[in-house]
Amino acid sequence: MKEGRTVIRSKAPLRISFAGGGTDVPPYSDERGGAVLSATIDRYAYCTIEPREDSEMRVKSLDMARDANWMADGRYLRYDGNLDLIKAVLNHFEVSRGFDMFLHCDAPPGSGLGGSSTVIVSLIGAVTEWLNLPLSQYELARLAHVLERKELGFAGGKQDQYSAVFGGFNFIEFRGEDVIVTPLRINGDSLNELHYHMLLCYTGKTRESADIIQNQQRDYRSGQNREALDATKELATETKDALMRGDIRRIGELLHESWEQKKRLTKHITNERIDRIYETARASGAIGGKISGAGGGGFMFFVCEYDRKQNVADELQKLGAEVVSFNFCKHGLQTWRYLA
Repeated sequence: MKEGRTVIRSKAPLRISFAGGGTDVPPYSDERGGAVLSATIDRYAYCTIEPREDSEMRVKSLDMARDANWMADGRYLRYDGNLDLIKAVLNHFEVSRGFDMFLHCDAPPGSGLGGSSTVIVSLIGAVTEWLNLPLSQYELARLAHVLERKELGFAGGKQDQYSAVFGGFNFIEFRGEDVIVTPLRINGDSLNELHYHMLLCYTGKTRESADIIQNQQRDYRSGQNREALDATKELATETKDALMRGDIRRIGELLHESWEQKKRLTKHITNERIDRIYETARASGAIGGKISGAGGGGFMFFVCEYDRKQNVADELQKLGAEVVSFNFCKHGLQTWRYLA
């Protein structure tokens, strides 16, 4: 009888950011402290590792449509813009065994759902499961942030890595190098009601978040958006309080306020198409909404009048936006082994 092979898998959830996005980005988060309210949804980044008996490391990324072959011979994998997230993880753990790796994500790059950070979380999860290297949730999220932002120099904040690791609804505070994740225990009826009022749509255009974030950082250093960032942080707390009360209408109103403040962070956050989608949604029955992520494109979400939600969906589809079904998920990063 042929002996089976062990397969290691991981999945980490993508997220939507209700309020506070941008305050997790340095230097603001380092100097004034940030706060973000986010929730993970049932769309994921996946990683599969099948150990090999030789020293060949074979990687296939479905989303990037790229393949790569390296040798596990102890040499440092140089960053060249090709699958650097994977290289950073392999370099950090000094992987010296052969494997086949397969990666894919339920959202395209630049979607505003925290994709690249969620991918590196799933990578670290699969590799640590394979190598039997236990990390706490905080250790894993911090490592993902360090590799993505510091080792590779990708511009961005800290919320995405922590959201993907912890999962669920979280109020996340940033105080210099310290991050505090407070999981929120939402009443089940309130959660169902919020979901019933919500609509998620893909604008049909992805964007390069790094450029937008770098513009935001430049504007902060010149003193142009400090008040908007302070207001954005306060709105994160207000939105969290409304969520804990189950005040769905107030959440919608606060989303609108958050969107107005977000547009002040840098002029590149919105454009003519996004403005048209937002104005159409509001005119059709949305109480409020915003871009999820840095801005410029990707996914938007709205809290709607419950009896006009379908009307909002119909009008957005006329503009070419794709309405996407989703649900909240309470689990963060998950890893497992399977005997194939």
